Amino acid sequence: MDGHCVIQDDQNKILDLYTKADVIIWSFPLYCQRGILKRSEHTMNIKTERLIISEFSHDMAIAVHKNSIDEDTRRFLPDEVFETVEDAEETIEFLMSQYGGAEGPLVYPVILNDGTNIGYVQAVPIEDDNWEIGYHIGKAYTCKGYATEAVRAFLPVIMSDLGISRISGICVKENVASCKVLEKVGFTLVYEGIGCYQGKEREIHQYVFED
Repeated sequence: MDGHCVIQDDQNKILDLYTKADVIIWSFPLYCQRGILKRSEHTMNIKTERLIISEFSHDMAIAVHKNSIDEDTRRFLPDEVFETVEDAEETIEFLMSQYGGAEGPLVYPVILNDGTNIGYVQAVPIEDDNWEIGYHIGKAYTCKGYATEAVRAFLPVIMSDLGISRISGICVKENVASCKVLEKVGFTLVYEGIGCYQGKEREIHQYVFED
C-alpha cells in the first residue's frame, strides 16, 4: 500500500503514518441540526435529588395508563389520555422509536428514586423549527415540586442535545400550577390571550426560555 500527497506539506507525514498503521480509527464531527442529535447514541439519564429522567420501556405501560386518566389530564391534556393499557403500549412503542433522532416528539419518563413512574417531560417540535417543552405529573404525585424539579433538570440537557438556545412553553391560563412551573424555572411570559391549544381556541399563556 502506498500513498503520496502531491502538495508539499505535512499531509505526506500523516499519510506515511496511515500506511504504516495496522488499524485506523476515523472520527467525524456530528452536526446538531434538526433531525440529527449531537450524540446519536445518547441515552437520556438525568438524576436529581429525588428523580430520574430516563427513557421509556415497554414495561411502563400500566403506569403510563394510570397516570393519564386523572381529571387534570382529561381537563388540560385530553389528547394524552390513554384509556387502556394497550393504548399506552402503542404510544410507548412510538415514543421509543423517536430516540436517537431529533424529529420528535422526544418524551422521557419521570421516575422517583424508588422506581415509581410519576409522569414525563418532553420536547415537541413546532412551527419554524422551534421546540416546545411539555410535562405532566400524575395527580397522585402533584403538589410536591416534582414537575419543577424535573423541568429544571431537563431543560439544559435537551436544549444542548438539540443545539437550541430558545424553547417555548404554552399553558392554558386556568392551569395555574403549570404556569408556575415555567415561571419558577426561568421562562418569561411573552403572550397572554386567545390561542390554539389542544386544537381549540383557549385563553393561554405563552412563555419563552432562552439560554
